[in-house]
Amino acid sequence: MKHSPLFALALALAPGVASAAPSADARREIAQLIGSLDGSQCQFQRNGSWYGPADARSHLQRKYDYLLKKNMVDTAEQFIERAASQSSMSGKAYRIRCPGKPEQTSAAWFGARLQALRQRTP
Repeated sequence: MKHSPLFALALALAPGVASAAPSADARREIAQLIGSLDGSQCQFQRNGSWYGPADARSHLQRKYDYLLKKNMVDTAEQFIERAASQSSMSGKAYRIRCPGKPEQTSAAWFGARLQALRQRTP
């Protein structure tokens, strides 16, 4: 049976496009990351403006929900990379500042939180 080149291309691209839903562990980690600003007294910067924890959580939850609908996030690392690191509109990196600590990129901040979560979880 002979297939068209377009069919072959579609098959080749399919694994990269179609992805499974996040595992239960990944969903738990992402939920904990989204909630990690709560009670932290840290502020979240996007597109030049600073936001409190509740606004940051809401924004990140909306981005995560969008990525879920598009099957674009399977892991906590993908969540950090695709939702919590930079603005989808401007491309500017998100930043986080916490009392008594140096300001840093949100990618670094969430990456450290993920590492800490995984060290606590057996």
